[in-house]
Amino acid sequence: MEMSMGHSGKNINEYRTLMQIKDLHFSYTEGEEILKGLNFAIDERTTAIIGQNGAGKTTFVKLLKGLLRPTEGAVEFDGKDIRDITVAQLARHIGMVFQNPNDQIFKNRVLDEVMFGPLKIGMGEAAAREKSLEALELVGLSGHEDKNPYDLGLSSRKLVAIASIVAMDPKVIIFDEPTIAQDYYGKERIKSVIRKLRSEGVTVITIIHDMDFVADVFERVIVFAKGGVLLDGSAKEVFADETILKEAYLEQPNVTRLCQSLGYEEVFLNAGEFVAYQREKQNLITN
Repeated sequence: MEMSMGHSGKNINEYRTLMQIKDLHFSYTEGEEILKGLNFAIDERTTAIIGQNGAGKTTFVKLLKGLLRPTEGAVEFDGKDIRDITVAQLARHIGMVFQNPNDQIFKNRVLDEVMFGPLKIGMGEAAAREKSLEALELVGLSGHEDKNPYDLGLSSRKLVAIASIVAMDPKVIIFDEPTIAQDYYGKERIKSVIRKLRSEGVTVITIIHDMDFVADVFERVIVFAKGGVLLDGSAKEVFADETILKEAYLEQPNVTRLCQSLGYEEVFLNAGEFVAYQREKQNLITN
């Protein structure tokens, strides 16, 4: 089920489409389908894919990245079936930040780590350095260029991993559980990175279990369950549908649940929305 309006109030047809998912099926072993005929488009909106473990989220993003090939159907990027594009070629356009940065980082100097990807896709050294320094500034790690990534905390290593993908200047960036091992500062920094990427026309996709983070940052939410899509719409539309969320064994964001328990019919995604609502209500009373 796909809702008709995006987070900004646009009709979904007004968003620029980057990827088409066409009757997508995938099985690791014969007779056990992980994905069962998915059909939707990935557009410019920040998009969170949520669902219980085993719903098919990780398999799906591996298919987007070209790390797996569909059993049936197709994933198209810019109108081309990605089966006709090598993983190396696709890396120029689609980047992925792993859940555990230790699975991604292998250099002993932060700047070398961030420059590796840009150089690997054919960027000149001067351009790779410039992009890498910009990416490190974006994630708040300027001044750490000469440090060993493993002398940094896990939260900062995650930011190094993000910078290494951002520096490659892809059109699409996939985040696998971006908030794991992040403190408050790290989460806020990643939020600002995602918003900045969105403003620059980069399509950001995440698979994630942190509903509060999704409610704060992501425009579109797709609910996966048992290899299919249960719900697809704006964050407010999806988190308003408590029945479908329960069917997928998911919870609403904390603020949404709290306000509903207090008797509010409106759907608030975060504390900022609730405060703005109360201020507007107070202004109407006083005026």
